[in-house]
Amino acid sequence: MTRPLYQVKAEFFRTLGHPVRIRVLELLSVREHAVAEMLPEVGIEPANLSQHLAVLRRAGLVATRKEGSSVYYSVTSPDVAELMRVARLILTSVLSGQAEILDDLRAPVAGA
Repeated sequence: MTRPLYQVKAEFFRTLGHPVRIRVLELLSVREHAVAEMLPEVGIEPANLSQHLAVLRRAGLVATRKEGSSVYYSVTSPDVAELMRVARLILTSVLSGQAEILDDLRAPVAGA
């Protein structure tokens, strides 16, 4: 018996549900990176980064290639980079709406 698509989508979004994984995907959306290049950008221990990269690999979002002793990671599809771009657009829109509400709240009220 197959799982409903909404459950598969929920698993996909749970995979994305960690700030380190989002940061890694943002970095890899620009270009491939070696693990050592990503470490200062994500600010976590190498073992922890490796765990997050493994999760992204199992989900099929990143791929690896080995060159000498370095392992390079890249996104598996331009759609992953597009997802990061669209998420940014959505957040920009949502936060802009919230900023407008905040501005309204800060405006002086006549007669108050």
